[in-house]
Amino acid sequence: MTLRHVDPLARRGLGYRLYAWLVGTRPMGRVSRAIGWRLDPVLMRLSSGRVGFGLALPTALLETRGARTGALRRTVVIYFHDGDRVCVVASKLGLPENPSWFYNLLAHPDVVFGGEPFRAFVVEDPAELVRLWPLAYRVFPGYAAYRRRAAGAGREIPLVALVPASREAVGGY
Repeated sequence: MTLRHVDPLARRGLGYRLYAWLVGTRPMGRVSRAIGWRLDPVLMRLSSGRVGFGLALPTALLETRGARTGALRRTVVIYFHDGDRVCVVASKLGLPENPSWFYNLLAHPDVVFGGEPFRAFVVEDPAELVRLWPLAYRVFPGYAAYRRRAAGAGREIPLVALVPASREAVGGY
């Protein structure tokens, strides 16, 4: 399956914006933490990326290797395109700690996303972050609240760029 291109500047209708708002609320975050993060990767894998809890949101399956174990790990994340690269946000609902998949890709930056090989890089350039965060908010407005929540806990949410890689470069998937 080819990864669907997500233009962060595209107009999003009222239904999308309402759904994104609902998904970004604390009660939906509790549902996501309780069951969504476990079932979503299974649904995405079984449906070849067509069905997941994100529904209208642009989501895809991220496959990483465990930071300590090297075991295959799968999670579903929201994404958008920035030119040839894909951007994902390690928000974990704004909780005090980063998601496990973030540490996995730090240890093993060659990943598979949406069935395609990529190399992951943490965006650290302040000017790039200033440019990319408003794009992320356009795709999923809940990131603004997540950033405030994380900042209150002393955490800065990482933004990750995925750069296309060759299949040979991303072995073992």
